[in-house]
Amino acid sequence: MGSFPNVILILALGVLQAVEGSMIQLNDNGYDGIVIAINPNVPEDEKLIQKAKEKVAEASTFLFHATSRRAYFRNVSILIPMTWTSKPGYLTPTLESYEHVRFVSSAHKFSHPFLKGIFLLIHLTPNFVLDDNWLIYGPRGKVFVHEWPCYITSLNTIEATRCSKDNTGVNRVLKCSIKSCAIRLCKINRQTGMYETKCQFIPEKSQNAKVSIMFMQSLDSVTEFCTAKTHNPDAPNLQNKMCDQRSMWEVIMDSEDFRNTSLRAGVNSPPSPTFSLLKAKEHVVCLVLDKSGSMSVNNRLSNLVEAAELYLIQIVEIGSWVGMVTFDSDVITQSNRSISGSEIVLLTDGEDNEISTRFEEVKQSGAVIHTIALGPDAARELEKLSLMTGGYRVTPKENMTDLIDAFSRITSRSGDLSQKAIQLESKSVMLNSKEWINGTVTVDSTVGNDTFFVITWTESVPRICHQDPKGKEYRNADFSINKLNSKAAHLRIPDTAEAGNWIYRLQNEHSLQTLTLTVTTRAKSPTVLPVIATVHVNQSTGHFPSPMIVHVQVSQGFLPVLGAKVTAIIETGHGSQETLALWDNGAGADTVKNDGIHSGYFRSYQENGRYSLKVLVQARNNTARLSMRSPQSCAMYVPGYVNHGEIVLNSPRPEVKDKEMEVKIEDFSRVTSGDSFIIPGVPSGPLPGKFPPAKITDLKAKSQADHILLSICFFPADHYKIRMSGNSMQLRDHFDKATQVNTSGLMPKEANFKETFEFKPETLKIQNGTKVYIAIQAVDNANLTSDISNIARARREYYPSLSSYTINVATIIVAVVGAAAIIHIF
Repeated sequence: MGSFPNVILILALGVLQAVEGSMIQLNDNGYDGIVIAINPNVPEDEKLIQKAKEKVAEASTFLFHATSRRAYFRNVSILIPMTWTSKPGYLTPTLESYEHVRFVSSAHKFSHPFLKGIFLLIHLTPNFVLDDNWLIYGPRGKVFVHEWPCYITSLNTIEATRCSKDNTGVNRVLKCSIKSCAIRLCKINRQTGMYETKCQFIPEKSQNAKVSIMFMQSLDSVTEFCTAKTHNPDAPNLQNKMCDQRSMWEVIMDSEDFRNTSLRAGVNSPPSPTFSLLKAKEHVVCLVLDKSGSMSVNNRLSNLVEAAELYLIQIVEIGSWVGMVTFDSDVITQSNRSISGSEIVLLTDGEDNEISTRFEEVKQSGAVIHTIALGPDAARELEKLSLMTGGYRVTPKENMTDLIDAFSRITSRSGDLSQKAIQLESKSVMLNSKEWINGTVTVDSTVGNDTFFVITWTESVPRICHQDPKGKEYRNADFSINKLNSKAAHLRIPDTAEAGNWIYRLQNEHSLQTLTLTVTTRAKSPTVLPVIATVHVNQSTGHFPSPMIVHVQVSQGFLPVLGAKVTAIIETGHGSQETLALWDNGAGADTVKNDGIHSGYFRSYQENGRYSLKVLVQARNNTARLSMRSPQSCAMYVPGYVNHGEIVLNSPRPEVKDKEMEVKIEDFSRVTSGDSFIIPGVPSGPLPGKFPPAKITDLKAKSQADHILLSICFFPADHYKIRMSGNSMQLRDHFDKATQVNTSGLMPKEANFKETFEFKPETLKIQNGTKVYIAIQAVDNANLTSDISNIARARREYYPSLSSYTINVATIIVAVVGAAAIIHIF
């Protein structure tokens, strides 16, 4: 796996929607809590700070007018790396960290200067911040505002769809090399009636249309978002698919930030943003651990000692300052030193009715609080401490493995992935006497430094047989038994662990007991980014019977890793466990296929209270691939303009050949924990049938002679309803009144099963150019129905006349930076 250049991390407009734990808030039309963070590996350059200020100020003014005076950027913090020189004006950060960054500048090897992000990120190259050559995308502030609605939808919304139709221009196919460009007219696909794939729209330089920012933000006249009047609901793009064909302005106004926000009356321009320069300091963390009488139950205290020690020697960032406080009733503050910017790890198993009375004090402290709620009786208010300070919240079981997993969740927040502890294995098995537990742990070539194998037992030490990929064996004598906790043993691999499959075998030489194995490591090199898995749930508190959505991003740097098997293990406070397969197939809870984000709905609620989340990621048998395709930009690249009848082309965008799109990578494994969540309102006893089938989101349709062929990814259901119409909006708004399709030949399939279904419209005459819109609903055996699917369109063959190929420009000019241009028409 190759190395990656340095990056700069920027949050410019970030997460203007309500994201769980987000520090960004909209108050009185002004956004507070915006963070601009510079990656620790970026060389010191004050121009980055000044340019960032200028562009955010520019974006604030444009956002203010684009939202009809509803929003602007008020308070912005710039997080400066520890490696940069300290200056008098720099302040100490409090809750600001790289964990809260939502806009990320990617490396310059990407072909776009700003890229549609994943997991609430937008990538900006350093060149985009500093180099004016990228102004072909429009003013940077305008580009930032263009990127922002991608957060509302988490989608790429432009997909070559012109909005509005008042934007004028020509359609051409460009074939460019370094020194020349060939231009020809676009051909029309007779099967679809659409232009060929490589056809591009070249707009007139001078326009009157004001919309849309999401189409071509580079046009001077464009200052507004598409509304219901100007939006094209039939465009085959992701926005229409996922947003029920609503315009961008409708989506924005329905977001939590804007739902109850009024315009700022009597003001034509917003106040200038206030910037704070924050220089990261040394990492300071304090463990605040419960040692009350209840911690003696189920070996909680001894397990805590082992897990805390493991955190200190394996998990916490090297070079950190760590303190420890234990308590059995109250924690007494004995120092007047400020804890602002520090982290606190609070573990307790007890109730505390006074936590809520300290919320305001916690906010003012400036400390980040991570909470570990141990056992079913832990205070219900713990999660609020984490949410209000940007900390993690974890609910482990009372065994050693889950406690270690919980501490492993609390990793480095510095932005330096080479310091991040990475978990490769976490296993707990109950064995009878003389039984073995066998397995392999894959150490891939992106990791291997500071590798630890930790084995624990409940009764007596097991027989240990480990073997590295070259055949070297490690047995009991090679492990160090913890003197504080005689039921745990460590093996630290010196230098860098050998890449490949490590074989482990543990034999229980006692009566029935539980054995656990945990393996952690760090990146092999600061210049080679490790494969990591990041977990996210859509909300901290669910609402029965609505499902929770679990997302897991598997990536190396900013590139998606494909082909891995991802499984979520969700457990209640009383030990009831559910295994959930997560998919990256663009269906159901998953928005985009093959973007490295695996998603799934969780609705198997067993009880009220906390649910813990653990994720296993495995790539076996050479199935993993690294997607080399740059994350698709939410902003459209404009190939050129028509200026006074002449086509003036911009510099061509580099293309990646298909064979370079994906690269096979070696096998790997990752284990990670997600934040716990709370589900209230679950009724006691057998659950009623309140969970309708999931919405189908990947319905596709195409016309074949006088038939229509549908492609569907199924979800569990009893049967399906398919209806069609000649009008997409009528089908959306009046589905039950649309023409029904005979689905007697469509049999329910298992979840995530792809199938095609062909039918002949019985009441609709299919002619050349006819467009038919189709949608589907899944119905279960309790007659509960899913939401209406995305609306698919089928179009009968269309045979255009040759007269449709016309050209009305007299001259074609190509402007190529730094090279002579030659052009011909073919």
